[in-house]
Amino acid sequence: MGSPGARRILLPVTRNIRIRVAYDGSRFFGWQRQDGFESVQQSLEEALESLTGDAVTVRGSGRTDTGVHALAQVANFHIDTHLDDNRLWHALNAHLVEGVVVRDLETCTPEFHAQRSAVGKRYAYMMELGRFRSPFSAGRATFVRGDLDVDLMRAGARHLVGEHDFTSLASAGSPRATNVRRIFGVHLIPRRAGLGIVVGGNGFLYNMVRTLAGTLIQVGRGQVEPDAVAEILAAKDRKFAGPTAPAEGLYLVSVKYPDGWRG
Repeated sequence: MGSPGARRILLPVTRNIRIRVAYDGSRFFGWQRQDGFESVQQSLEEALESLTGDAVTVRGSGRTDTGVHALAQVANFHIDTHLDDNRLWHALNAHLVEGVVVRDLETCTPEFHAQRSAVGKRYAYMMELGRFRSPFSAGRATFVRGDLDVDLMRAGARHLVGEHDFTSLASAGSPRATNVRRIFGVHLIPRRAGLGIVVGGNGFLYNMVRTLAGTLIQVGRGQVEPDAVAEILAAKDRKFAGPTAPAEGLYLVSVKYPDGWRG
């Protein structure tokens, strides 16, 4: 039994931390750590090791490729620290490299997993339209020369909503049990000198959103009929869909979880 007035030594408690992360994809070779190439995951793990002295594994809600941006990627990690959430949040950002920032941080339940717990994601594909490319859009939006017929694109997009086998829109990638996914909605949003495609679903295959965008661009150019989108899906063959649109136009906008927390 300690003597009266003795100082209590508080031991660190292992906590599961979830974070909302934004990053400029043009500065990184994707999310996932890979030897010899700077990634977002590596940047976060190195920042945490500098902060705590311990190796920490950061798990993301999913991988983004080189050049793909995130407004709200979600990740989690387990850490032993005396720092409360607010102090840890500020300290972590102070140790991060330029081009990535933690927008939110909180202690969560032990069973939370950024990838396995996710029930939905939303992406945006941003395009600049016109005769000549703006010097300020490179790396931030895909340049499409000329105009696109948004009404035709909306008509084609309607065939994508619902539960379908999206084999035709997926590139070969990591193994998956099924190519069936549910798309909640596809919205075409005109912007000043540009156009955005916002798509939400319960999950996405490798390069699915970029191929979706490439296919709808062909529809908007009059190269593919809107109703042909249904035929493309039914074919279950990648060769029937449009090209994979460039990575620079793609943004991970949000990730949804059953407890209502949204990245």
